[in-house]
Amino acid sequence: MTAAWTRKAGKNAKGGLNEKGRKSYERENPGSDLKAPVKSGDNPRRASFLARMGNMPGPERKPDGSPTRLLLSLKAWGASSKSDAKAKAKAISARNKK
Repeated sequence: MTAAWTRKAGKNAKGGLNEKGRKSYERENPGSDLKAPVKSGDNPRRASFLARMGNMPGPERKPDGSPTRLLLSLKAWGASSKSDAKAKAKAISARNKK
């Protein structure tokens, strides 16, 4: 049987992995320490994620108009689109440098 993080059982319907998926990934990849999304605030981890995912290739929506896993993940971290993610990452980084 495949690991939970690769199946629906380990994925959050709203994007990203659920707790079962994170634990499954950590068992397969010793030394990893996945954490839950940071939905708001000026956390540097949130800025890093938003910047990285805002620059990911590929569409935000499937041909039928439903959101891709990328867009669902961005929404889980508090961004509405790739361009919004880039803008928020830049703003968070600027506030953290003060």
